[in-house]
Amino acid sequence: MSTLDWVVLFWTLISIVAFGVYKTRGKKNLDAYLRGKNSMNWWTIGLSIMATQASAITFLSTPGQAYEDGMRFIQFYFGLPLAMIIISVSFIPIYYKLKVYTAYEYLEGRFDLKTRTLTALLFIVQRGLGAGITIYAPAIILSTLLGWNLTFTNVLIGVLVIVYTVSGGTEAVSITQKQQMAVMMGGMILAGIIVIQLLPISFQEALHVAGKMDKLNVVSFEFDLSDRYNIWSGMTAAVFLFLSYFGTDQSQVQRYLSGQTLTQSRMGLIMNGFLKIPMQFLILFIGVMVFVFYQFTQPPVVFNKVQTEKLQQSPYASDYSKLEEDYSRSFQEGKMAYQAMLEAVEGEDDLKIAAFRERIKEIKSEQSEIRDEVKSLILQNDPTAETRDTDYVFMRFVMDYLPQGLVGLLFAVIFSAAMSSSASELNALGSTSTIDLYKRSLKKEASDQHYLFSSKIFTAFWGLGAILFATYASLFENLIQAVNLLGSLFYGTILGIFLVGFFMKWIKGKAVFLAALFSQALILVIHFWNGIGLFGMYWDIGFLWYNAIGCLAVMGVGAFLQLILKK
Repeated sequence: MSTLDWVVLFWTLISIVAFGVYKTRGKKNLDAYLRGKNSMNWWTIGLSIMATQASAITFLSTPGQAYEDGMRFIQFYFGLPLAMIIISVSFIPIYYKLKVYTAYEYLEGRFDLKTRTLTALLFIVQRGLGAGITIYAPAIILSTLLGWNLTFTNVLIGVLVIVYTVSGGTEAVSITQKQQMAVMMGGMILAGIIVIQLLPISFQEALHVAGKMDKLNVVSFEFDLSDRYNIWSGMTAAVFLFLSYFGTDQSQVQRYLSGQTLTQSRMGLIMNGFLKIPMQFLILFIGVMVFVFYQFTQPPVVFNKVQTEKLQQSPYASDYSKLEEDYSRSFQEGKMAYQAMLEAVEGEDDLKIAAFRERIKEIKSEQSEIRDEVKSLILQNDPTAETRDTDYVFMRFVMDYLPQGLVGLLFAVIFSAAMSSSASELNALGSTSTIDLYKRSLKKEASDQHYLFSSKIFTAFWGLGAILFATYASLFENLIQAVNLLGSLFYGTILGIFLVGFFMKWIKGKAVFLAALFSQALILVIHFWNGIGLFGMYWDIGFLWYNAIGCLAVMGVGAFLQLILKK
């Protein structure tokens, strides 16, 4: 990167951290630290909720997801507005009425202490691991692109987050997230405009190319349980995930518990429900335009530049050079086929369009085989090398083609996104550890200042734990899927407990506690034997359905156990 890019990057990061510390300095009591004195207006809440969910993974992995798989990931969010309305009507009024610090306080009054503690522990396990991934995911990409040491990158992101989150608590998180959202969306909009300007064909022709290559596949009505993203999973299974994430996950609940009034919190949540889909659409569309760009401008065989540079210095350099030549020849054939297809589109010749489309698919298959051979060479040269490069697509484009200054801004977008989501997670982990475990079960009688101090200690502890986890983590197939998968393993059980509490008043604590244990065990069995089968039974289920299965298992088994226990 240029000097200007480095200045833009570090000035952005340091100013955000300094602003958060300055604006929230001197928090004197636990209520101000955990709920921000209920001072947040609706648009601050809405931006904070969006920034919490919009991690660096969103901006790194989502364009790569669109590059590989088109726009169909957007269907994952179709059920979000419905979930926001349900939470606004059913969940938030209860939390406000009870004046809770955490969502899990409600469960002790409704059920018992063991149910509250179990749910808090499930959240801590899930979110503790999630915080590590939130730091690690961008760190491994950024360290590769910037040539930094991975551990240093993990520590840099983690320490920046710990500084202002421990200092100012919930209010610091919410205030800094406004600045971070401005950087994130401003940077992505500029990147989208420049991508379109760089296209060697017209925007209309780019849409034709994307459409013919199935990259604008926004809606799929095909029902398939093994398919992660279609209209059915988006409007059913994903709704369960959103209900649990936004309604019971403390990292989100804490955002709207800081609202001035119940109405302000509801408006902030509804704002998220209706702005998140356009935001994700924009990010996915940028990925599709990057795909079109690389159909007319030759892309690297593998987007992870560090691995290909190592290969060029290895004994396999000549083999790699030969494969590069084959790839270049295949690319030129594909480019000519695209141009011929566009001429057929202009002439409205459907037969030629279909023929060129099939030819392009054949060429794509050839290129995929060449890429696989290159990745095989990379592994032969270094068996520990990372060859999955989908998450490198967008930032490699940024570094190769965007002007000075904007490259630094786009890196600031990734760092800001990592910091915003990590801050919310650490803030929530500190709150839950203090309120639901330490204060409730370990040290029940202490001063407000003691619990304020312990909350800061727990926040810092989880921050250091996230850095440690990130240092020893390994890359998943796709980062955006990794985060949703991790949540889906636990969210169904947690949501089921809350829905029983809200709507099935006749079920008591013992029944729901046992049902939750059964549900969590069931989901883990389904996941670890998914696609393999057990005891003569076989299943292949997309992970989004875990949320619905886990939730319904708690409700159904809880009702059954309550009937037995009652008898």
